[in-house]
Amino acid sequence: MSGLVNPTVARITLRATLSRKRALLFAGPAVVLILLTVALKASNAPLRPWPSHVLGTFGFSVLLPLTALIIGTSVLGAEIDDGSIVHLLATPVRRSAVVITKFGVATGLTVVFAAIPELVAALIAGGGSTPPPNGHGDLVTISTGKFAVGLFVGALACSVIYNAVFVMISVVTTRAIAVGLLYVLVWEVLLANFVGGARLLSVSHYGLGIANGFVADPALEAGLNVLTSAGMSIIVTAAALFLAASRLSSFTIQGEPA
Repeated sequence: MSGLVNPTVARITLRATLSRKRALLFAGPAVVLILLTVALKASNAPLRPWPSHVLGTFGFSVLLPLTALIIGTSVLGAEIDDGSIVHLLATPVRRSAVVITKFGVATGLTVVFAAIPELVAALIAGGGSTPPPNGHGDLVTISTGKFAVGLFVGALACSVIYNAVFVMISVVTTRAIAVGLLYVLVWEVLLANFVGGARLLSVSHYGLGIANGFVADPALEAGLNVLTSAGMSIIVTAAALFLAASRLSSFTIQGEPA
């Protein structure tokens, strides 16, 4: 019970999360991404880096955050909303372990329902393409394997960070879905993609920056280099989990301090 990850809590969380009706929504964004990729591939889209734009912009700004939002806010937020969290907090399990375990389950599910579909879509796309170094001539092709691995690694990073943020939000407010959706639509989809300075605080661009470190594809429009992306990823993840654990520790049971 003294470890940071509690197997019993993880097992119960996994079973409860996958049994909820909203679990049917987990695969929705991934299906849209894969179908869109198949359609573009089958239609012989014009010779331009569409895989980078579609899998980068849609994958990292829509697929990953929406999937993580649904999952990350449900693993702990649902128990807080219905009051069943008091039963868990009454056990000897450390509250930091509760947060880390819930976060770990949410991250694993997001990898399955978002990061892996991103990898599949990249393999279907058949690789990326980027302008030549001198700006003249044909587009330079990026191999399918390199392109897919780069996006997958970036998606893994996003799965971790997004879930840390959304688990934290679910502990801080009872309107986690609304707050998270507002954050995704306003910050990740709009501001981060159109205002350069906002990218320093954009999870999607952390993932794109890490992915771009593998594929060196300007069409991904990462806006951040790999070192900055990795550093900010660690800071944001650690800060979010610390805030979540601190907030959960302030919860009271039957009028006594937690």
